[in-house]
Amino acid sequence: MKSDPAKELNLIGQGTTVEGKIRTQGSVRIDGKITGEITASESIAVGLTGEVEGTMTAKNATVGGKVRGSLSVTEKIVFEGKSVIRGDIRAAKLVVDEGCMFDGKVSMADRAPTHDQRH
Repeated sequence: MKSDPAKELNLIGQGTTVEGKIRTQGSVRIDGKITGEITASESIAVGLTGEVEGTMTAKNATVGGKVRGSLSVTEKIVFEGKSVIRGDIRAAKLVVDEGCMFDGKVSMADRAPTHDQRH
């Protein structure tokens, strides 16, 4: 029986440190520490104990831990209440919970502009 790579979940557990590049057709959950580049075709989740230093690219992302670096998603990013993000982000949708610490620039691309966005 073949598994669907888009439904695969890769887990980096607490106490684990990874340096380098991670690429997956599925999703990644980080509860440990990653230094490098993460590319996921589906989603990236950084748990409360998770730390990422580097670039992340995915369809969706949820951050509960610490991120230092750029984050680019095609759909939605959620910054949970205890998260600390230092870096620039790009997303179509952004959710920031109360208590989150975010220091960086946000770029939100409107796929089909219906009005002039210069104010």
